[in-house]
Amino acid sequence: MLAALLYGQEDLRLEEVADPTPGIGEVVIQVEVATTCGTDLKVWRRGGHAKMLKPPTLFGHEAAGRVVALGAGVSNWRVGDRIVANNSAPCMDCFFCHRQEYSLCPNLTWNNGTFAEYLKIPAPIVQHNMLPIPDELPSALAAMTEPLACVLHGIARSQVNPQDRVVVLGDGAIGLMFVAVLAAQGDKEVFLWGGSDQRLEIGQKFGATQTFNYHRMTDIPGVVKELTAGMGADVVIEATGVPSVWETAIACARPGATVNLFGGCPRDTTITVNTEQLHYSELTLKGVFHNTPEYVRAALSLIASRTIPFELLITQQRPLQDLEQVFADMKARQVIKVAMI
Repeated sequence: MLAALLYGQEDLRLEEVADPTPGIGEVVIQVEVATTCGTDLKVWRRGGHAKMLKPPTLFGHEAAGRVVALGAGVSNWRVGDRIVANNSAPCMDCFFCHRQEYSLCPNLTWNNGTFAEYLKIPAPIVQHNMLPIPDELPSALAAMTEPLACVLHGIARSQVNPQDRVVVLGDGAIGLMFVAVLAAQGDKEVFLWGGSDQRLEIGQKFGATQTFNYHRMTDIPGVVKELTAGMGADVVIEATGVPSVWETAIACARPGATVNLFGGCPRDTTITVNTEQLHYSELTLKGVFHNTPEYVRAALSLIASRTIPFELLITQQRPLQDLEQVFADMKARQVIKVAMI
C-alpha cells in the first residue's frame, strides 16, 4: 500500500509498504479520509513527538474508513462497517485509569499511520475507542472526532461558568474548535486572537463575540483588560504551543482566573511566571493534554448533530499524493485542515 512515513524534521516520504494484517483483537480499515492536524504540522516541523511517535514511523492520526479485515476474537464489528478510531486508548488498569484520569495513563496505546491506504487499529483502541460512523455523516467530518475530543476535554478542565469572559489565543483548528463549542453554549463571551483575517472570519461564523488580529493589536493583555473593565478574562485558553504565548495567556487573566495552557510547546522549553501574580491573584494554571473515551464519544455525537458547521475548518480535499505540498501549505498558513482522500 501507499503510505506516508516521517523520517525526521520536514522529512516526509510516500512509500510502498506492506499491507497491514490484523492480529488478535485488531481490525484493519481502508482509509477513506485522513484529516491533517496542527499536531501533525508541529511533529513534521520538529521531527518527532515526546509521547506519540519516534521516526521513522507511519504518520498521521485522524481518519475515518471502512473495516476490511477482522482479527481473531473481534465479534462486534463486521467487514464494511464505517468507523472512526481515536489515535489512542488507555490501559484501564493503572493508578490513573482507576481514577478515570485516562489522559494521564502512562500505558496509552498510540496509533499513527492514517496517511495511508490502510490502517491497522490496535486491540485496546478497538475495545475502548473505536466508534461506528452514522450513515449520513461524511467521513471528512467524522475524521475530526479526535481533535474535537481533545477540545471537549480541555473545556471540561477549564472551569468555564455561565457569563464568563473567555479569551482564546490561536486561530488554528483547535483554537477555532474551542470558539465554536464555547460560543454554542450561548451564555458567555468568547474573544479570539489570531494572525489570519480569513481564520478570524471563521471564528466569527462560529460565534466569537469579537476577534482580533495580533499583527495589528500587539498588546493583547492591555486589550483584554479594556474589554473587561480592567479586570482580565475569567478563563484564558492558549492554543498555539508557543512559550511566549503561554506567558501572554497568564497576563490576560483576572484574579481568580483559570488559564488553560493547552498548546503543546517544544520539548525542554520553559516560561517565566510572575510569582506575585500567581500567588496573590490565586490563579489556576492548568496544562491539559489529549482526551478520554468519554470525550471521544461526545465529540462524534456533537459532530453528527450538525449543530456546529465544522466543515468550515476543511479548506481543501486532496489526494494522498499531494501530502508533502499540503504540509508546505500548512506551514505557510494557507490552509487550516485538509481532507486527504
